[in-house]
Amino acid sequence: MHHDTPLITTIVGGLVFAFALGALALRLRLPPLVGYLTAGILVGPFTPGFQADTVLAPELAELGVILLMFGVGQHFSIKDLLAVKAIAVPGALAQIAFATLLGMGLSHFLGWPPGEGLVFGLALSVASTVVLLRSLEENGWLESGDGKIAVGWLVVEDLVMVITLVLLPAFAGMLNGGQVALSWSQLGWTLAITMAKVAAFVALMLLVGRRFIPWMLEQIVHTGNRELFRLGVLATALGVAYGATQLFQISFALGAFFAGMVLAESPFSHRAAEESLPLREAFAVLFFVSVGMLLDPEVLLNDTGVLLATVFIIVIGKSAMAYGIVRLFRRSHHTSLRIAASLSQIGEFSFILAGLGISLGLLSARGQALILAGAIVSILLNPMMFALAERYAARSMAKA
Repeated sequence: MHHDTPLITTIVGGLVFAFALGALALRLRLPPLVGYLTAGILVGPFTPGFQADTVLAPELAELGVILLMFGVGQHFSIKDLLAVKAIAVPGALAQIAFATLLGMGLSHFLGWPPGEGLVFGLALSVASTVVLLRSLEENGWLESGDGKIAVGWLVVEDLVMVITLVLLPAFAGMLNGGQVALSWSQLGWTLAITMAKVAAFVALMLLVGRRFIPWMLEQIVHTGNRELFRLGVLATALGVAYGATQLFQISFALGAFFAGMVLAESPFSHRAAEESLPLREAFAVLFFVSVGMLLDPEVLLNDTGVLLATVFIIVIGKSAMAYGIVRLFRRSHHTSLRIAASLSQIGEFSFILAGLGISLGLLSARGQALILAGAIVSILLNPMMFALAERYAARSMAKA
């Protein structure tokens, strides 16, 4: 008997369309990523024909983010994170501030209120976890010095966005969002609670998780059951990420990243990464499909000029700032170009921030559409940015 199966329909439809169009893109000598995003547009609500579930797709994509960050954490020790803090912390903060100001400048030109400009600018300032890590992996840079700087930078951006998502509702009244404005003491208390929750989660992972997770997996390995080991790895990644969100209001991505870092203490970390790889790849594809589903093609036609300005801020303005910051820290021209290319796109946190802005009355539908379209265009351009960075760096080295 036929019955509705939105979960199965979304997974099957998303993967089948992504496979077909990804293969077509590869045959046309384009990155498969182009095919995945196009698949999302075709199965989205703005095009006729087959439609995937627009609620389930982003949740499935979140699983890809969790597994991807978990895998990265296994190759990124706490020592590595501390080693790049001198450049990652000021660099990420300065870049977020610069991109936010550029976004606010564009919104002021368009006649938007300051509150909308702030949300719009913040959404343009933070890079996509999935796109950045996937690009680093494909280019073999993930475990390089440049890759570690980029990942450390990404972690700082994610932490800033976690704090932003907590504080934005509190500031909504002050920013004309129709909410009751809080006093400065209440805002300070909110910020203190947020930072305390982050600190408590990190302390719990370092003091308890650092011992328990490797010990647990070691006990499973001794049983000789590969299936149980794979299940233990997935349960650790998903369980810690979910617990971090529910108990500490930390993002899924950061929770999974720290789970991976503590698992790196185990001698079975490489095996754990291999076991989670197939699911990680499949759900990462669903992430790109879900991004494509968000795009209304009419935005590309009706707001072309403003969209080009938005993409310019993301791809050129943000990258130029990142390049300049890295050069200020006396890093090589090649390293600076790689970091700049890595950060020349936006993604999942931008979507979350735009959604929150809509719910608080701070962001208009037009602003949200520009953020979504800007994200998709920047993701499509990202492989080209990497190629240009490598070509320009190679040419500069040859001249030297």
